[in-house]
Amino acid sequence: MRTTTTRLAIVGAAACTALLTACGSMQPMSSFSQADLPPTIQVPTGNKVALETVGKGDINYECRDKAGAAGQTEWFFAGPVATLSDRSGKQVGKYYGPPATWEAMDGSKITATQLAVAPAGTGNLPFQLVKANPAMGTGAMTGVTYVQRVALKGGVPPSTACTAANKGQKMVVPYQADYIFWKAA
Repeated sequence: MRTTTTRLAIVGAAACTALLTACGSMQPMSSFSQADLPPTIQVPTGNKVALETVGKGDINYECRDKAGAAGQTEWFFAGPVATLSDRSGKQVGKYYGPPATWEAMDGSKITATQLAVAPAGTGNLPFQLVKANPAMGTGAMTGVTYVQRVALKGGVPPSTACTAANKGQKMVVPYQADYIFWKAA
């Protein structure tokens, strides 16, 4: 009996070791591909996906005077407020502004400079490519080079008229977007 128990323990230990070795050599899978994106928002070669997130939240707009157009008004983009979750739905950060700021749960954060936008379909914010500024704090955002906004749903200015009569009115519009964070390869 003791010999059988010992053999089973050895076989079990060997199986666990093989399994751990296989898992340790696995690379994280990325479901994201740039292939179907407009060329203007594709990240330059020499960068790799570091984090894929889904942002769900609101875009805030305010009815204001249109810059450089006396007597005209428009819905002004006043900033986003969104939760960033990984592909499994676990919150990994937040997105807010102005200025546009992506902050990881570890406190590291970045702002960025917009490089390009491209249409993402009627009723949706545009695709966007931004170049990250150096991270503040140390953590998940350290070394991020670019952020792409893709897979958009909603977020465009309200369909309600912005006029002199409702100047100063604020509106909140729900949206969803994937934010793909890139680092140098």
